[in-house]
Amino acid sequence: METDLGTLATIGKAFADGGIWMWAILAVQVVSIAIIIERVVALYILRRPNQKNYAERFEQDIRRGEINAVISNAQRMRFINPVANVIEAGAVAARDMGGRDEIQAKMDEVLLAENAKLERRTGFLAMLGNVGTLLGLLGTIVGLIGSFGSVASVNPVEKAAMLTQGISMAMNTTAYGLIMAIPALVMFAVLQNRANRIAEDLNQGSLKIFNWLSFNYETVDKSKRASRSL
Repeated sequence: METDLGTLATIGKAFADGGIWMWAILAVQVVSIAIIIERVVALYILRRPNQKNYAERFEQDIRRGEINAVISNAQRMRFINPVANVIEAGAVAARDMGGRDEIQAKMDEVLLAENAKLERRTGFLAMLGNVGTLLGLLGTIVGLIGSFGSVASVNPVEKAAMLTQGISMAMNTTAYGLIMAIPALVMFAVLQNRANRIAEDLNQGSLKIFNWLSFNYETVDKSKRASRSL
């Protein structure tokens, strides 16, 4: 308990010595943590690199021309598997006899939107990490300027105290800026790699669906015409 209180007292003193720059870095850190949490949920819980395997479940239905079954199955899973939205778009175009070009255009449109969701807000982490570092550096410079500028007009007894205060502000802001920036930059790399893996898997799964729809389009077309004639 005493150790915890001592730690809190040390942190409180560091913030007091660092001045307004410590609070500015804290604000940047809170934003970066919020982005990290949101992206971890989006990329590790709601999105997983199994889209190619999921797409393979639709092969037999597409080959049999059961497009309505493909659409209904994709609609049930579109909130968990982003490739399901792409599958639905392509299957709807095939059902409406839009042709190969329309199937590709519709799938590409949804695929671009899904890939954009994977990259959303991740890039801010690199920027926030740099901002945190620069705020720490700015606090350091301001502290040193204030420290050496003030000692010129005070008596020798006060010089040591003012120098200590200015240098303490400089060191605390530098340290906190780095403490904030390093996790943000590390998580930027981790999340970027995860997004790239999911995007690659999503693109491969979408290509599989497009090829199956394209190669079996005549079958799908004939099946629909036969059902209409009945």
